[in-house]
Amino acid sequence: MHSLDDLRAGRLLGVTRLDLSAQLRHFPSEIFALADSLEVLNLTGNQLTELPADLHRLHRLKVLFCSDNLFTELPEAVGACAQLETVGFKSNRICQVSANALPAALRALILTDNLIETLPETLGQCQHLQKLMLAGNRLTALPESLQQCQRLELLRIASNRLTALPGWLLQLPRLAWLAYADNPLPRGFQPPHQAAACARIEWSALTLEGELGRGASGVIHAARWTAQAAPVAVKVYKGAITSDGSPQAEMTACLAAGDHPHLVQVAGRVDDHPEQLPALVMQRIPAQWHNLAGPPTLDSCTRDHYGPGPRLTLPALLRLAEGIASVAAHLHGRGINHGDLYGHNILFQEASGQCLLGDFGAASFYPPGGALQALEVRAFGILLQELLTLGAHAHGPLHVMAERCVQPAVALRPCFADLAAELHQRLTASAH
Repeated sequence: MHSLDDLRAGRLLGVTRLDLSAQLRHFPSEIFALADSLEVLNLTGNQLTELPADLHRLHRLKVLFCSDNLFTELPEAVGACAQLETVGFKSNRICQVSANALPAALRALILTDNLIETLPETLGQCQHLQKLMLAGNRLTALPESLQQCQRLELLRIASNRLTALPGWLLQLPRLAWLAYADNPLPRGFQPPHQAAACARIEWSALTLEGELGRGASGVIHAARWTAQAAPVAVKVYKGAITSDGSPQAEMTACLAAGDHPHLVQVAGRVDDHPEQLPALVMQRIPAQWHNLAGPPTLDSCTRDHYGPGPRLTLPALLRLAEGIASVAAHLHGRGINHGDLYGHNILFQEASGQCLLGDFGAASFYPPGGALQALEVRAFGILLQELLTLGAHAHGPLHVMAERCVQPAVALRPCFADLAAELHQRLTASAH
């Protein structure tokens, strides 16, 4: 985090990224002195209500974050920034989005947790749009023009007031990650009554031992369950809307998922947390398991970040791919769209390829026969393409499978059950 004093003293000249949180009520004019270098401007956590009309003077600006401020409209000055690709105004008071506020180069628009009721039809003119995050607003419909955004890959519309999903939405050729829970949609899109059935565990029966990790929806603690004398993990959910939707919807989907060898096992739920927060008790994963990837970066937008490792052998790759296809088939058999089928939500063992799919923050329910599975199959195809690069495998059949999964004709994509069966056959053949 940078300081206002350093900015005013000219000690930040030449920086490409500025992070400034100082309870600002006005945009510091000294920021314009960075115009020849500044690409990322993060003004999250201030008290701003407007931006200067000449914001476009920051002619190299690619990323603008103004979350947790006091904006009531998306400033039109944002739309005049020619190079601006990522715009984030999460958790403000925005109720107005003008057609003039959308930059031509827009790739990612993040308006989570605001008061937006409608979006302009000019949104469809944003031909580069890949990521659109609108959870926690008051939308009753999506602009019809959005179907023109043929590059859209990730859409978050959970916790709004939508009464239907438009037919064209599920036919978008690149859409792979969709979250829409907590909307007044028809009955088939609502959680089944049995989703909440789960053992109850008293908070007093748990001894917390330290934090294992945290995400948008909550914090995961290492703990010991006294009754079982067993190490467990306890996920305590936040009460606020996340980028994917509501923590309560995530917990409901996690419970409805049931048991599967490639899901983290749920032991029970906690209903008597001292702060009345929802919580789940789950199996604790051994330390030798690791996340397959890191989440998308500002540059990659919708694609995971893979470091120098891992390097999977072909049998390990096949086992991992078969495991994910198998658990996805299980979920869709229960009418659950995971919504976030990514490498960064997969724990795995590099040597064996054993894997576990986690994080149900973007999960949604859908009725039998829906087209949602085909969207998730595209996400799986992208994952498979990424896995193939990890071992530099020139395995023709797997490349062909990945291409079948990501093809733009949604109706022609295979189903997860067939993918899992084919991968199981290939894994068996590779063992002989």
